[in-house]
Amino acid sequence: DSWASEGNDQWNFQKLIPFFNKVESDPDFRDDFHGSDGPIVMHRFKPDTWLPAQTAFYTACLDSGYEDCPDHNNPDSTGVGPTPLNNPGGIRISTAMGYLDQSRHRLNLTIRPECLVHRILFDGNRATGVELESGGETFVVEADEIILSAGAIGSPQILMLSGVGPASHLDSIGIPVVKDAPGVGQNLRDHPAVWITWRTKEGFPLDGLAPRMQLTLRYTAENSDLRNDMKISMQSFATEPVNQGGGRMEPLGIRMTSGIYLAAGAGELRLESADPAVQPILDYNYLKEESDVRRLRESVRICVELGEHESFKDIIQERIAPTDAELESDDALDEWIQRVVTTSQHISCTCKMGPSSDPMAVVDQYGKVHGLEGLRVVDASIMPDCIRANTNATT
Repeated sequence: DSWASEGNDQWNFQKLIPFFNKVESDPDFRDDFHGSDGPIVMHRFKPDTWLPAQTAFYTACLDSGYEDCPDHNNPDSTGVGPTPLNNPGGIRISTAMGYLDQSRHRLNLTIRPECLVHRILFDGNRATGVELESGGETFVVEADEIILSAGAIGSPQILMLSGVGPASHLDSIGIPVVKDAPGVGQNLRDHPAVWITWRTKEGFPLDGLAPRMQLTLRYTAENSDLRNDMKISMQSFATEPVNQGGGRMEPLGIRMTSGIYLAAGAGELRLESADPAVQPILDYNYLKEESDVRRLRESVRICVELGEHESFKDIIQERIAPTDAELESDDALDEWIQRVVTTSQHISCTCKMGPSSDPMAVVDQYGKVHGLEGLRVVDASIMPDCIRANTNATT
C-alpha cells in the first residue's frame, strides 16, 4: 500500500491481489491469497525431501525463536519455512513458457527474435515507431502505441538512447533530447546481499544437481519499522563465487545468503555510450545508508549464530567467511560487508511510476510515460520501490 500512498491508487493490495492470483497456480493452498489456474506453476519442497543442511537450518531457526512459516505467500506470514518456487521438476517457468507459449498461435501476434533496439522514434512528443537491428539489417517498425518491456536495465537504456532521460546526461553523451525526464535510470533498487559460507565435514554429501535452496527465513530487523525487511536463504551446495573464477559444480560447502529486502539506499543507471550495443553503467550505491549497514551486519551475525547451532554439528567443519577476525568488531565486520556485498539480481524501479507532480516519476500508474504520447513502460522498472520478495514479474 506504500505505492498507493505515493499517488498510485490502483496499486494497493486489495486491488492487486486478484491479479496476483491470476498469475499463479499453487497446488498447496486454496484461499483468497492464492491462485489455482494461472500460467506460473508454484511448488514448495515438502519436509520429507529437505536435504540435511535445510533441516538443520529449519531446526536452528525454530530454536532461535523464529516462527514456523508453511506459506511465505500468506500476507501475515513471517519466520522460516519452504521457499515458494516456480520451478516444478527443476524447470523454471519463465515468462516465455508461461505466457508466450500460450499465445504463439495467435494470428495478430508476431514474435521476432534476435532483434536489437536502437531507439524509439518520435514525431514531436508522440512515439511513432522503433528502430531495430536484426541480421545485419536496420529497419523501422511503426505502431500507434509502443510498449516497452525490456526490464529494469533495458527499458531506461532504450529510453535514454531515444532522447528520453536526464537532459544533462543525454547532452554529455551527444543524444538529442526529446523529453527531459530526470527520473529515467535513477532510483535503481535491488536486494543487497552477502554470503556466509562454511566448509563441510569430509564425507558430507554435496550434490550439485540436487535442489540448492529449499528453505527461507524472513524476519524484521531490530528497530526496523519495515515488516519482513530481511531474508536469509539456506544453500545446500556452495561454490566459490562464479564471478571470481569459481565453478558452478565445484563444491566448497554450504552457505546462507543474507539480503536486505527493502533497502533504504538507491543507485542509478547511466549510459556509457550512444551505441545500443554498449552495456550501460550500473551504480548500485550499496550501503551508503547507515540503516542498511546496520541491518546487514545484524543479519550476518544471525547467520553465524545459526551455523553454530547443534543441528549443524555433523555438517559443518569450519566457517570460511566471514572469518573470526572479520567478526571481532562491528568496524571489522562492516569492512568485510562493504567488500563482499553483491547483487541479488533483482534490479527494479529505474523508471518509477507516480503522479506528474513527482519530478522523478517517469510513468503514471498505467505505465504511460509522462509528457509523451503513444509510449508505455510495463516492466519491473516502473515499481516505485523493491518488493519484499524475489522479483518474478509477468513481463
